[in-house]
Amino acid sequence: MNTVYTVRASSWGSLFNCAHQWEGVHLLGMKSPSSPRALLGTAIHASTAAFDAGRVNGEPISTYDASELLVHTLQQPEFDVDWRGSDITPREAERTGLVLHGKYCNDISPRYDFVAVELTTKPLEIDCGSGIIVRLTGTLDRARIKQGADGIGIADVKTGGAAVTADGAAKTKGHRPQIGTYELLYEHTTGQACTAPAEIIGLRTKGKPAAGTGEIIAARELMVGSEETPGLIQFAADMFRTGLFPPNPQSFTCSARYCPRWSTCHYHD
Repeated sequence: MNTVYTVRASSWGSLFNCAHQWEGVHLLGMKSPSSPRALLGTAIHASTAAFDAGRVNGEPISTYDASELLVHTLQQPEFDVDWRGSDITPREAERTGLVLHGKYCNDISPRYDFVAVELTTKPLEIDCGSGIIVRLTGTLDRARIKQGADGIGIADVKTGGAAVTADGAAKTKGHRPQIGTYELLYEHTTGQACTAPAEIIGLRTKGKPAAGTGEIIAARELMVGSEETPGLIQFAADMFRTGLFPPNPQSFTCSARYCPRWSTCHYHD
């Protein structure tokens, strides 16, 4: 009998950051409170998605009206948030969020012809062998589907303290696995291939708020591989088949603040 593991598409990239942490969160159900900056990111994603959805549906809303969702999300989060020791206050989070929301709605979004926002996808099952099936499911979290001269592509909104580099471009490093998964899910759901390069839309939440974009190429190929090199899906299949999810003590999330498995993990310093 097959064993099916259901995995959210948005978590796929983090599997290769620290598989041990990923197993704890996504297979064992271990949780820890979110950080204020994670809440800020959630609030920005909610308000900008509402703005873009209005455009896509032919029922546009103003930047101001969409910002109400940002404020509501910050003031009434749907998950636990630990403000202790935070480097940002609720008022500062709201102020930063509103600045970035305005930059996105007024300067970034109008550049794109979006055809879908956070598209719900059909489950995609990956046979890992030995009776292990990985089922990717969910929505293209925080991603937009853009259409242009090169065809369809993914535009994924990323927030964070380092989401925009010093030269004003969005940070793209580390995002290819997630984008590649999104491209596979889009193709599986619609029957259409993503022929245009993907883009990261970065919104910097630390220091001076800033917005920028950056291009990602060949993300799908990274996941499926080629005749010469295996794709990341093949490496992931080995983890699921063997049940071995290796730790990464050098991961940037290897700390009690970010990893709910940290207190029982034997692999960090």
